[in-house]
Amino acid sequence: QVLLVESGGGLVQAGASLRLSCAASGRPFSSYAMGWFRQALGKEREFVAAISWSGASRYYADSVKGRFTISRDDAKSTVYLQMNSLKAEDTAVYYCAADAWGRGTPKPDEYDDWGQGTQVTVSS
Repeated sequence: QVLLVESGGGLVQAGASLRLSCAASGRPFSSYAMGWFRQALGKEREFVAAISWSGASRYYADSVKGRFTISRDDAKSTVYLQMNSLKAEDTAVYYCAADAWGRGTPKPDEYDDWGQGTQVTVSS
């Protein structure tokens, strides 16, 4: 099991940037694919971005493509989500998740461990 702790959320104005971090501990981080998901109030949890175990493959939801960037630093056991040009519709609780199979998929059911989430609020 991997313990995941997100940080970096906050309240920003539309057009601003935020960088979320997700620190992992427990099992070796480098073998896991990592994903970011978000859940807005009253809505289903949705895929945001994922990165394969090697970092060679990255996947994004259409709604964030070109604005968000996922990256990982295996030396720090941390995955990041750089969010630029934020919009009010990006407001949600953001969760990171670990996929022990290293795939990095958009399906939340295929992730094994989840963080507690960090709130991102974008005011228009």
